[in-house]
Order: sequence, then C-alpha cells, then structure tokens
Amino acid sequence: MMNLKNLNILITGATGVIGNSITDKLIIAGANVLVTGTNEQKLKNLQDKYKGLNSIKFDISEHKKIDKFVEECSKFFSNKIDVLINNAGITNDNLSIRMKEEEWKKVIDINLTSTFLITKNVIKKMLKFKNGKIINVTSVVGHTGNIGQANYAASKAGIIAMSKSLAIEYGKKNIKVNCISPGFIISDMTAKISEEHAELMKSRISLNKFGSPEDVANSIAFLSSNLSDYITGETIHVNGGMYFS
Repeated sequence: MMNLKNLNILITGATGVIGNSITDKLIIAGANVLVTGTNEQKLKNLQDKYKGLNSIKFDISEHKKIDKFVEECSKFFSNKIDVLINNAGITNDNLSIRMKEEEWKKVIDINLTSTFLITKNVIKKMLKFKNGKIINVTSVVGHTGNIGQANYAASKAGIIAMSKSLAIEYGKKNIKVNCISPGFIISDMTAKISEEHAELMKSRISLNKFGSPEDVANSIAFLSSNLSDYITGETIHVNGGMYFS
C-alpha cells in the first residue's frame, strides 16, 4: 500500500492549480507538508483550508537567500526533509529572434538554476540520514520543444538532464531523483484557449482530452511513497499520449 504517513515533504510553487492539487493529495495521504510560494494570500488560503499547515513566502529567484530558505524549511521538520517537490516555475514566451536576453535569463534562472540550488541544499540535509527523494516537475515541452518557448523548453530539458546526473551522484546514498513531465493540464492557462484551438490540441493527444491537476498529483504521490523506492533517474510522462518517450 502507498504510505506517506509522517513523511516530511517540502513543496515549492504550491499556490498554483497543480501545486494545490499536490498539496491536497499529500496531506490526505498523511504527509507533513510545508508549502512555499510568492503569493501571500494564496498561501493563507491553503492554510485556511488545512489548519496547521506550515507555509513560507519566498521568491526562489533570490539565489543568495536559498541556503537560508532551505535551513528555515528544515527547522519545520526537525532538520529532516524526506521529500522535496520542485514545482515552482515561470514562462516568458517570445519567438526566438525577438526574445531578449533578459527574457531568456529570467526563465533559466528561476526554472533551472533555482531548482538546482534548492535541490543542492536539500540534498545536504538528506545525506545526514542517507535517505530522501527529489521530484522535479518538468514539462512535455522539455522533450518536444514549442513555438515561442525556447527559454522554457531549454529550462525544462535542463531539469531532466540535471535530475539524471543527481540520480547517479547520490543513488549510493539512497537519495532518489525523478521527474514528472505533465502535458496539457486543465488550469487557468488552458481555460483561456479558444474552443477551436483546444479541440485542435486535444486531437494531438491519444486520449483526446486534457489532463487534470490530480493526474499530476497522483504521480507525485507515487514517487513520494514507498512504492517507488527502486526508481531513480526516471521521468514519468503525464500527457495522455501527446508524446511518447
């Protein structure tokens, strides 16, 4: 049986639709969850929903403060973080020839560099216990590319390659590193897509529908649990057959 009871789990980017669903799933499964994000009101909404839920407002683009941020998170769990879920990320789309260096750099800095720095600091904590799991949320775009998203696709592909390297480096210390790669998931973003374009996108998906945030959360719960104890360096695709690896 899947067992998350008493696991200490840190989630970045918890205030979005997918982050909310991940939080719901893990708390219901019995985990001790600490959520982080940049929107104070949305963090409060999560705390109102789950009494006693811990949260920290933090902007992961502030690289020089990440070590102190991880230290603060660790204290909530008596210095033991069992699972880190790197879900935070941004987009800043533009066609490549129009993309400014700042647009490129901002996405790479937040999606890839911040994920690396948070992971690096959490792994230091996990090494003391010779146990832990890192789950990085990437994207189907990191495998396929996408028009106007050279920066985003590069950042997500980088996360996949980085995760494989970390899995090799720390497997002998019983630290597993895996990725979840969502496709088109029902969210505020997909709600803005015209019906005609939505139908076109669905026609490219084998299951002919967009996924739900819960589909992503289910896969993350699995990777967080004891059921995935012999899996590392892998990517689970949650895209309904939009892309086959």
